[in-house]
Amino acid sequence: MLPKSHSIQDYLKAIYKIGSDSPVLTNDIARFLGVKAPSVSNMVKKLSSMNLVEYNSHHGVVLTDSGRKIALEVLRHHRLLETYLKVALGYPLERLHEEAEKLEHVISEEFEDRIDAIMGHPQFDPHGDPIPSKEGVMPFYEDIPLSSIAVNTPFLLSRISAKDKNNLRFFETNQLLPGQILTVESMNSLTVSIKLSSQQLLLDRQLADLLHGTIIPS
Repeated sequence: MLPKSHSIQDYLKAIYKIGSDSPVLTNDIARFLGVKAPSVSNMVKKLSSMNLVEYNSHHGVVLTDSGRKIALEVLRHHRLLETYLKVALGYPLERLHEEAEKLEHVISEEFEDRIDAIMGHPQFDPHGDPIPSKEGVMPFYEDIPLSSIAVNTPFLLSRISAKDKNNLRFFETNQLLPGQILTVESMNSLTVSIKLSSQQLLLDRQLADLLHGTIIPS
């Protein structure tokens, strides 16, 4: 059962996304959530009193087992919802996050289970981010940024780490999505030239850093 407070859910999810099982600084939480540091300090004290986090002013905030369970459940809701919105309802990639943010706090466990079943029990959302299992197990994955591979190396795109809507729109428009295979044709300190199917694209190096995947063995 999730806490009724949406704010508590948001904080626990943010702490997990920033540091997973590692300590997180309150300033990083404030920056991630776009709130002021005093607000974070007050919430962290509240979460600590509820045994959802452990807090040390010198070492930061770390989730307890109870806090981690809630964070993963909210994250599961969010990523299942993004998958449903994309696959079943045809939402564009750039709108998935904001819609899932509104719904993740209010869906029932039955609704979660139905989405999971109808989507075929997905392990990754449309961005390629892993979806925690109902038992709180995160699927294992390893990937590297596109900008780190050698020229003429086949590359399977598996994850998009972009948050900016314009970047997400660009990636979707140009079919730079998880599951696509591409090749880097040339690269310098500013740009990366890639070939995807029959089209060629010139990416800003910063954009290329947002695309992650695995090298396809020759």
